[in-house]
Amino acid sequence: MNGFLQDIRYALRQLRKSPGFTAIAVLTLALGIGASTAIFSVVDGVLLRPLPYHDPNRIMAIYELTNHGLWNSLADPNFDDFHDQNHTFEAIAKYGSDMTSIAGGSQPTRSVVAGVTPDFFRVFHVQPVIGRDLVSADDAKGAAPVALVSYAYWKQYLGSATDLSNLHLKIDNAAFSVIGVVPQGFEFPKDVAVWVPADREGENPSRTSHNYLAVGRLKDGVTPEQANAEIKEIAQRIHNNSSEKGDFLLASAIVVPLQDSITGQSRPVLIVLLAAVAFLLLIVCANVMNLQLAKASARERELAIRGALGAPRGRLLRQFITEALLLSAIGGLLGVLAAYFCLNGMLALAPDNLPRMNEVSISFSVLVFAFVLCTVLAVGLGVITAFRATSGDVREGLTDTGRSQTSSQGSQKIGRRIVTAQISITLVLVIGAGLLGRSLMKVTEINPGFRVDHIVTMDVSLPFVGWTDLKARDGQAIFYRELIGRLKQIPGVGAVGAASRLPMEEGGLPNGTFLEMSEKEMPAQPDNLKALNQQMEILFQQPGRTFEAEFCVASSGYFKALGIPLLRGRMFGEGDGPNAPHVAIISESLARARWPHQDPLGRTVEAGGMDGDMRLVTIVGIVKDVHQYGLEAPPRPTIYVDVFQRPRPWITVTMLSHTDTQQVTAAAREILHGLNPEIPPRFRTFSQVYSESLGSRRFTLVLVGFFAGAALLLAMAGVFGAMAYSVSRRTREIGVRAALGARPRDVLGMILGQGLRTALVGVAFGLIASFVLTRAMGSLLFGVTATDPLTFAGVILLLICAAVLACYIPARRAMPVDRVAALRM
Repeated sequence: MNGFLQDIRYALRQLRKSPGFTAIAVLTLALGIGASTAIFSVVDGVLLRPLPYHDPNRIMAIYELTNHGLWNSLADPNFDDFHDQNHTFEAIAKYGSDMTSIAGGSQPTRSVVAGVTPDFFRVFHVQPVIGRDLVSADDAKGAAPVALVSYAYWKQYLGSATDLSNLHLKIDNAAFSVIGVVPQGFEFPKDVAVWVPADREGENPSRTSHNYLAVGRLKDGVTPEQANAEIKEIAQRIHNNSSEKGDFLLASAIVVPLQDSITGQSRPVLIVLLAAVAFLLLIVCANVMNLQLAKASARERELAIRGALGAPRGRLLRQFITEALLLSAIGGLLGVLAAYFCLNGMLALAPDNLPRMNEVSISFSVLVFAFVLCTVLAVGLGVITAFRATSGDVREGLTDTGRSQTSSQGSQKIGRRIVTAQISITLVLVIGAGLLGRSLMKVTEINPGFRVDHIVTMDVSLPFVGWTDLKARDGQAIFYRELIGRLKQIPGVGAVGAASRLPMEEGGLPNGTFLEMSEKEMPAQPDNLKALNQQMEILFQQPGRTFEAEFCVASSGYFKALGIPLLRGRMFGEGDGPNAPHVAIISESLARARWPHQDPLGRTVEAGGMDGDMRLVTIVGIVKDVHQYGLEAPPRPTIYVDVFQRPRPWITVTMLSHTDTQQVTAAAREILHGLNPEIPPRFRTFSQVYSESLGSRRFTLVLVGFFAGAALLLAMAGVFGAMAYSVSRRTREIGVRAALGARPRDVLGMILGQGLRTALVGVAFGLIASFVLTRAMGSLLFGVTATDPLTFAGVILLLICAAVLACYIPARRAMPVDRVAALRM
């Protein structure tokens, strides 16, 4: 212990004697450790940390598989078969969630309400802290409405009442009795506030209507592979025995761990970020190692004297490791502190669709990671430096010039190799950032098909009404017409419209199969559901009758506000009321795909499978395509129906305004409150919606770009430091060359040539590595290939120019060397 304390005291003196070296080394290590810790915090919180449920590895997600192998939600009858016929799950439940209006608490709220089946909480092994769980009777058709609330909703809006008997929430015009409070911290699905029975209104009998997700808990001793095989077998029987056919009928099914289903799409982005920060950390290590080797070379005589006085090599190794530990410890403390602040910035920058970001923090596991990282860096740097510094002959080290020249040349060779590695790694990072930047540029160059600026949106949720309750739906249409009419009176507001969902918004539009038919082919008794289904089934089986498309409910003002141009026909008009013949507008891609070289105007389509309204719609107009699912996704065929003829309970109002956004939202809020005070709105600008759709690309680009920029600066600092050290150690040689007639430009060319050779070797190795490694980024790129020649050429030119600049400054300083002074050395 005495020897160890002595090593620490000596190491502190050494660091104090070289404040410049110490500051640069500590800050460089702090950058690498801080960036690594921040990224690891995100990876740990999103990918590595188990879900916050009891025995989460046994909780599975269940999906149907389409004919194309894509995961899909479950249809009610398919879920029932999975539930009844499986022998591998302890409990299995379906769930679905949506944002809706809730009244009855201290104030109306727009909150997420989840419809679940009674086994839902059994899957997670969760019991209410107050009240009771759902039972089968609560989920029966026509049962009294009941609900469980989250702990946060109970605290904030229900006053933490322990007597639940008098608590009622108004959801979709029904009074739900609060029967339980879920434990604090439980949140599934995301942001849920209230859980209600899923099938209280009855199930949808169709096997091609995919409305729910499903989760299940495996029985003890059952593996995910066994459950997957059993569910696939059940799905195969459903497919073979079902009378319903087509692409919307499941082809198979799959069972995956719930954590994988939640985080699977974010995994490629986080792996790219983790690789980028690992490359940055390697460059940090190379820089600090170069600094330590240069410092150790300057201590040759000291080490030789200590060796001559009897210090064994192991003692000297321990001294270097101690110094490296001190450097890493100081750098690590600063790095963790920097990671804390960086993490807050990353969370603010992270897109909303990146899951589990609320669980990201500087946790104990993150601190352990930082400690291990500091220790590994310290031992690695210390051992490499020590072995290099103590590898010579003591007798040569005691002479004035015996070993210094040889050692200097050896140190310079090692330094150049380290710089070569830095440049190689930097090239890979900067090329990766360049490819992501080019992809984002390619995406933003796409015309989305709509106006983005000066649009204020207001989300409105009316109570849900049944598909067959036409009177209630007519009442919703009247409400929307009154609301839009009043919003048009706001000063500065131009076009006002409404749609069931905005383009670029997460979730997308519902899609389905539509049937082209005439009024004559409509069943004589449309109220007879059995006869109707039989007649429709016959028509659906006829070839050429059906087509698939997205389904959107909209008003004519929606197209005007977003600047979506009409190509042919007309828009929805004032005469298109609830009792008038129903009309539709289609996108140009649907017209092109379904009626090539034909006129679709005047054709009639049955869309009852989307909203339950069996009245035919007549196509009256064609509008330009819009990118509904992101700029990189191609436009999809879409059919628009009139919101005043076929209203939906959830709409987004769009207001075109060039005035102050706050004034518009305040006036709109007051108008909505006057019409119905129990409907709380949500306001956004369409620019925010558009920006959020690019959030994932922007998040990845900003972080990788930051790492690439930091790596470039560190690599150039490494080149500069290596060249400056080389020039300082070659002063005598340069003096001799000058005395023998070398001109200043000869000296400049010699040093620049040495630096450029090092840089070019690094670029060559980096180029090879980039061709291999950038292919892993293929899923994140758009409009460019992983070997985009323009990006590669630009980055190589940038790196070479930066290397020339880093070499030129020390070379310029070496030109006016004093020949006499150099020879005297």
